[in-house]
Amino acid sequence: MAGEVSYGSWYQHVREWWELSRTHPVLYLFYEDMKENPKREIRKILEFVGRSLPEETVDLIVQHTLFDEMKKNPMTNYTVMPQEFMDHSMSAFMRRGIAGDWKTTFTVAQNERFDADYAEKMAGCSLSFRSQL
Repeated sequence: MAGEVSYGSWYQHVREWWELSRTHPVLYLFYEDMKENPKREIRKILEFVGRSLPEETVDLIVQHTLFDEMKKNPMTNYTVMPQEFMDHSMSAFMRRGIAGDWKTTFTVAQNERFDADYAEKMAGCSLSFRSQL
């Protein structure tokens, strides 16, 4: 919430890209949508890039992009990154892959604080999220 991450404020980062998507070809995908129906989201990507693939290939992509598969893959779980860039002893890049799992990490008070901060910093932005399935 303080913006102390490599790319600065999350709010500014997300808001600017969301606004840019009105005038530039930016495709937004949401984790909950990918968990709910990965094949549908892969088809959105294919449509966005103007490509089509055989159904068997789409099914392979679905299989290889499942959370559990990607969590095992060093090329997607960031375990190949040097420790100074990604310290996995502090936290793994990929945790559990469960939509709504924030409830096991944050207290009700922390969530309320985030919701208030989000409402303030994202006021006027049409972007909305769902946090569980």
